[in-house]
Amino acid sequence: MGFYSAYDSITVDVADGVATIEFHRPEKYNALNTEVMLDLQRAFAELQLDRDIDVVVITGEGEDAFSAGADIEQYAGPAEEHDPRQKDRQELFYDIYRAPLDLHAPVIAKIDGYCAGGGLILAMYCDMRVAAEGSQFGVPTCNIGQIPTGGSNYRAVQLVGEAKAKELVLTAGFIDDEEAHRIGLVNHVVPSEDLNEKVAGIVDAIQSTGRGAVKNSKKAINQAADAPDIDAAREYEADLWWEQFATDERRDLVDEFNEE
Repeated sequence: MGFYSAYDSITVDVADGVATIEFHRPEKYNALNTEVMLDLQRAFAELQLDRDIDVVVITGEGEDAFSAGADIEQYAGPAEEHDPRQKDRQELFYDIYRAPLDLHAPVIAKIDGYCAGGGLILAMYCDMRVAAEGSQFGVPTCNIGQIPTGGSNYRAVQLVGEAKAKELVLTAGFIDDEEAHRIGLVNHVVPSEDLNEKVAGIVDAIQSTGRGAVKNSKKAINQAADAPDIDAAREYEADLWWEQFATDERRDLVDEFNEE
């Protein structure tokens, strides 16, 4: 299928049901300025419309950074010198950050190097995170007198728990790949030379299963994470289960399984 629309700071390459989004600001450690965020917004809108997409992989150009976060230059100066719509801008960015979580297909963050600030927020909203050895993770917003945004406080507590989320944010420090894996921030850590192969293996595994089942399972898990209680999660899960049960995909895969 080739490339989607032309973008200014990212590329979106689609082949065989897999979309690869790559940031192209290596000289800025793939920092997420407004231009990048608006490119991401358009890219995910197009991906949401493409139901032939099975998996999305997000990565950054080079081996220095997935993304080192926001472009700090855009936050310089007193508040009164900034556009009064700055809060509206942050609301828009929240929608963009969580676009991977809301997408119909699984999204994998392929991380090599720094993954910090806004870059880490985006990665946290992906369904899985696979990192190369030597990668570093952090939320250094307190170092510049700001707090994390984009719904990242809630998401971080979901992924690593309240105590670890507070440690990451309040110390403004970085953790290495081993600690990120230990606390559940990343799914896998592999040598840098094996990163592409590891991600490709996960993509292959996803594409080897029922496409509809994968997408409905993602919906059920997302809802379970945000549901007020198990009853609400179970009710939504039951509806999705019946929806998937009624598909030709389920019937055909069960028949294939029974024939083996």
